[in-house]
Amino acid sequence: MPESAVSAPIARQQDRIRTVALTVLCFAAVLAVGLQQWATVRIGGFDLGIFDQAVREYSHFHLPRSAIKNYHHEFPPGFSLLGDHFSPILALLAPLYWVWDDPRMLIGAQAALFAAGVPVVRRIARHCFAAAPPVTARRAADLSCLVYGLGWPLLRASGVGFHEVAFAVPLTLLMLERGLARRYGAVLVCAALLCCVKEDLGLLAAAYGAVLGGPGRRSGDRSAVRCGLVLLVLGPVASLLAIRVLIPAMGGVSGYYWNYGALGPDMGAVAMRFVTDPVTVFAVGVDHSEKVALLLWLLGSLLLLPLGSATLWCGVPLLAERLFSDNPSHWATTHHYDAFVWPVLLVAALETAARLHRRRVEWPVARWTLGAAACSLLLSVPFGLGALVLPAAWTPNPSEQALADAVHLVPTGATAEADNNAVPRLTNRTKVVIADSTPRDAEYVLIQTVSKTFPFATVDEQRDRVRLLLGNGYTAVWSKDGVILLHRAEPALPVPGAHVPGKDSVPVKEPEVRP
Repeated sequence: MPESAVSAPIARQQDRIRTVALTVLCFAAVLAVGLQQWATVRIGGFDLGIFDQAVREYSHFHLPRSAIKNYHHEFPPGFSLLGDHFSPILALLAPLYWVWDDPRMLIGAQAALFAAGVPVVRRIARHCFAAAPPVTARRAADLSCLVYGLGWPLLRASGVGFHEVAFAVPLTLLMLERGLARRYGAVLVCAALLCCVKEDLGLLAAAYGAVLGGPGRRSGDRSAVRCGLVLLVLGPVASLLAIRVLIPAMGGVSGYYWNYGALGPDMGAVAMRFVTDPVTVFAVGVDHSEKVALLLWLLGSLLLLPLGSATLWCGVPLLAERLFSDNPSHWATTHHYDAFVWPVLLVAALETAARLHRRRVEWPVARWTLGAAACSLLLSVPFGLGALVLPAAWTPNPSEQALADAVHLVPTGATAEADNNAVPRLTNRTKVVIADSTPRDAEYVLIQTVSKTFPFATVDEQRDRVRLLLGNGYTAVWSKDGVILLHRAEPALPVPGAHVPGKDSVPVKEPEVRP
């Protein structure tokens, strides 16, 4: 029997083993980061508690309502999270709560969804390096999976609990991979699912339509051109439909997340500004050092390799949303936003490396690619990877431990206002909202007075809240390490300034205070 006939099955088996190993590694790493933040009481009601309440509602066949979001942003009763961001795909997580009704189920689900991208990345690398020797293709696949699975954007997203990005990452990868495989029907399915993840992802799909259509037209691939045109037209239509029709129909406010006052009052005005005054528009996108740093960070962490691929254009709408935003929190790398664009950056980097390899510049490309991988993995260390091996990083400080202890003293079924980081530990058994600038007349109030907690601007505001409640019918039933649990046994007169959203409530935007 020829050697190739013997070696091919062995090679396929080894490839499957490596794929499984790298998938498990990714799952373990991102899950560990999430559970570490849970163990140290650093995951907040924004956003884990909100999604936990929403998915629990789905699990009972209700609309995804969240009292945390409802109260904090003053939405009227009956408001559903579909009126905040259009993310009906979250309903797919509901059966998980039939198994275990706990916020940590979402942490595990997000880790699994991120890990599901590893085999897809491997297929993408195989597509890109199809003309390379088998050894080169295998090494490219292994390295790309490692960089993806331990990438700092996934670690960062895992560290903040849960978000819709859990679905966006694998679906974006699958859409790009199906495009490389010329399976355009599957591309359209993935794009449709992306539009059910978040309302703005229709713009990513539209950008990919442009990326598909151009090369397809030059090569005579009519299917690619047709698919590209469908995405280019229907992607923005889906986004506009969600923003203008579906979100308001679910109790939201059209334009609630409009943070682009420097460019214009609405999308039409901004589009006209792009045409009539592009210089000013560009200046707005780079008018702060944090914006420039964001671009350098995202592209520099892969040693600028994404710049060599047209696929990078898929990330332009997502980056533009952040760079042109008036909200400074959108410019930082400390939240989950970078994970949305991570699949695009990685695929673009792979395509560039493969193209250079085909041009017979193997040694420089090898060094550059290995450097990009090393740089990306090195940046993962301060974003959570390094702390996983430090026992002290798994131990809460005294005030964090006190928060964890105090939640057990709140009776099941009680109404409560709680510190942001204590809220996820109460969502499955109490009617809890986040303690913010407005008292809510809850039976129990759990708050800390030693360090600033979102959404308060200062520790003094938290201390003032405690004094206000103690002077208006509440008593301290437990206190330790700067954490205090207050209880009002019998409803008396409302606390001065107390308010509960009613049917005439007008939604308010989040002040620019970073969590």
